[in-house]
Amino acid sequence: MVNDAQKERMTSGKGFIAALDQSGGSTPKALSAYGIEPSDYSTEAEMFDLIHEMRTRIVTSPAFGGDRVLAAILFEETMDRDFGEKPAADYLWHDKGVVPFLKIDKGLADAADGVQRMKPIPDLDALLESAVQHGIFGTKERSVIGEANPAGIAAIVEQQFELAGRVLSHGLIPILEPEVTITIPDKAAAESILLDEITGHLACLPEDQHVMVKLSLPTVTNFYRPLTEHPRVLRVVALSGGYSRAEADALLAEDIGEIASFSRALTEGLSVHQSDADFNTTLDRAIQSIYDASVSP
Repeated sequence: MVNDAQKERMTSGKGFIAALDQSGGSTPKALSAYGIEPSDYSTEAEMFDLIHEMRTRIVTSPAFGGDRVLAAILFEETMDRDFGEKPAADYLWHDKGVVPFLKIDKGLADAADGVQRMKPIPDLDALLESAVQHGIFGTKERSVIGEANPAGIAAIVEQQFELAGRVLSHGLIPILEPEVTITIPDKAAAESILLDEITGHLACLPEDQHVMVKLSLPTVTNFYRPLTEHPRVLRVVALSGGYSRAEADALLAEDIGEIASFSRALTEGLSVHQSDADFNTTLDRAIQSIYDASVSP
């Protein structure tokens, strides 16, 4: 059953989504940016302990709270751990006023037709039921578009909505994330195909079902306005996708109705070597800049 207070917050609240969902493949890079190199740990377990320490430092910071951060996306292992001696999702919602989401995809398959679909997700229903039991509000699922290939993009969107249907059946709200790589030469053409495919699938959703959509910042300002205004879409959120925080903020501020869901751009400038005071000041500035871009009229 969807939490009505959380749904109202995600529908109309002001702020952005903190993407704290780095998984096994992206964790080493995130740790390196934070000042922890692969030579500082020797096992995967140690690596995940270190990234959890970083995430804990972020979410327990006085700078991090529901006044500017609407929601946070967690990695599965994070969902099973604690923040502030409380289960992670419970701490986020009850202590911080931040709506908890869960990353459910298991990475990308090999490229075909110019795209990378999601790998199969073993025991998906058990994972979704666990999410419900943990108090998770919704999920996130990422695939990648590498060229304006109509067949590939159609397959990506078909898979995204098929998985979204299973998420919805558990009473959770899915965030669909068909990411368009920002460096491809035919990015605008890919976005046009993607918008048509998403719009077509949204038309088939029952009136009582809603999704969120996470997209790369568009080539043409306000290109995804039809989605921000669609009755089946709770929110359209933007990923930073390789842009610096300043670049992503500037682009986002021009897109009416979209809010941020940044990961690397959020943690830009944070370091394990900073004092708590310096860490909190740096995080506060990052949160404020992303908030300002997200609520820009």
